[in-house]
Amino acid sequence: MNKWLSTVLAGAMGGLITLGAAKMLEKPQISQIPEQQTYSKHVNYGGAPVPFDFTKAAERAMPAVVHIKASESREAAIQRQRNSRESNPFQYFFGDAFSFEQQPRSGTGSGVIYSEDGYILTNNHVVEFADEFEVTLHDNREFRARLVGRDPNTDMAVIKIDANNLPAIELGNSDEVRVGEWALAVGNPFDLTSTVTAGIVSAKGRDIDIIKGGKAIESFIQTDAAVNPGNSGGALVDVNGKLIGINSAIATPTGVFAGYSFAIPVNLVKRIAEDLVKYGEYRRAYLGVNVATMDTHVAKELGIPFTQGVVVAGLDPEGSAAIAGLQENDVVTKANGKTVTTTSELMELIGRSKVGETLVLNVLRNGDSREIPVRLKTRNNN
Repeated sequence: MNKWLSTVLAGAMGGLITLGAAKMLEKPQISQIPEQQTYSKHVNYGGAPVPFDFTKAAERAMPAVVHIKASESREAAIQRQRNSRESNPFQYFFGDAFSFEQQPRSGTGSGVIYSEDGYILTNNHVVEFADEFEVTLHDNREFRARLVGRDPNTDMAVIKIDANNLPAIELGNSDEVRVGEWALAVGNPFDLTSTVTAGIVSAKGRDIDIIKGGKAIESFIQTDAAVNPGNSGGALVDVNGKLIGINSAIATPTGVFAGYSFAIPVNLVKRIAEDLVKYGEYRRAYLGVNVATMDTHVAKELGIPFTQGVVVAGLDPEGSAAIAGLQENDVVTKANGKTVTTTSELMELIGRSKVGETLVLNVLRNGDSREIPVRLKTRNNN
């Protein structure tokens, strides 16, 4: 992990994790800003004009972004404390004085209206502790919501309200997002509803090792648009107001925005949401490989010529890759025609694929290039 990513706290997720945000973080002091004349400007760099007026993008995106209050019911809190007593001997013998969490938990975050009939995208960490949800729309209408499904390994979740004709957001294409282009973050930081901030896309395919567990998929869009506690689950949109990502994490030494934030790319979000809505769970394809991003040191250690790509360091003999004929030290350079240069890019492409689909991998083996079609299966299914 790069040195600067050491600033990502073990609680950086908590920088966006909104659990208890209303209690732990006081609202900042707000003072009036002297009125200034506003203007818009277009600069032509030989291609499309670059807009410095984001009003249209904001107008299109804001109605689709909602405020979520997630709460733990009293019954769920009692059950959690009962489970805690069984695993905590001090609390078992001496009672709740040795319990750190005696009250029902609550927190706030953001969500994005995915469909006109009430499906809403958000982060897993916004809802994972809760069993009661209140959703406030941009027009201040309030609804109770239910959990449809969630996936901790991608930090995605879907909740549902009973409503129709909602202003669903228009989906963009995260594959077409380019480093250096403008992006807007829309959400509810510090419970300040319908807040819009702007920045540029500063990197793609970023793996910051914030989702723990060997099954995590991290291929974040990195941006310098300001994102803070409460923005979790909110929208990252392009200059046309189209969704390009779901804001999920920040790199911070303080727990609040310090320069960079990270969003789950919409092409992966869409794939996960489809499964959560249809099955209540994310049915993930399994390639069955251990991989490493190729660099000079890896190439030297393996004794193979350096080329950009992802080297296969190990194989599950029952996995899709081994069955299709991949071998150790193969270097994957493309997947379904898309260039692959990092492990996070490959993991995202696998994550976006469905069980039963064929993923065509371009690999280098002993200096020879070849295409290997891999029929994807689940971990427990041959």
